[in-house]
Amino acid sequence: MAKLIYVTNVSIDGYIEDEKGVFAFFPLDDEVFAFTTDLLRPVGTFLYGRRLYEMMAVWETDAALAAQSDLMATFADVWKSADKIVYSTTLTSVSTAATRLERRFDPAAVEHLKATADGDITIGGADLAAQAMRAGLVDECQLIVWPTAVGGGKPGLPTGVRTDFELLDQRRFGNGVICLSYRPLGR
Repeated sequence: MAKLIYVTNVSIDGYIEDEKGVFAFFPLDDEVFAFTTDLLRPVGTFLYGRRLYEMMAVWETDAALAAQSDLMATFADVWKSADKIVYSTTLTSVSTAATRLERRFDPAAVEHLKATADGDITIGGADLAAQAMRAGLVDECQLIVWPTAVGGGKPGLPTGVRTDFELLDQRRFGNGVICLSYRPLGR
């Protein structure tokens, strides 16, 4: 059975974006970027909310982005090679290949996907991930924690729900970023 993995960048105080809706904690770092690419390489399917999908679609729709460096070209290849499912009530179409649009998050359909997928599945977007966590579908969280506090904004983990976690692994980077890998207890 495939794992459903929540992968996200968060500030040290737990936010994926600040009060203005921006994630601009630090400039791109090659070491963290290469790690993230390697983390996503074995993934067979990305589950996205609309906003995150629109941000990530440029890896397929803007060839100039991949042309900037070998690291960026590799990430673009990894991103394009995976299937994508986008959950949105407002999108009328998708702009990338191997992408399916769904109107609502259906926990039973995601459970079926986990049971039949050839590779692991990631989920991105705090709202979508919160739905999956509330449904007990998330098997692992990969929190890439940036050493800055933004003081408020959109939390990276669901509010109003208690979840206990077991630390699986941690990785420190030269720029102060740390990746914490957790498994929700009970999964």
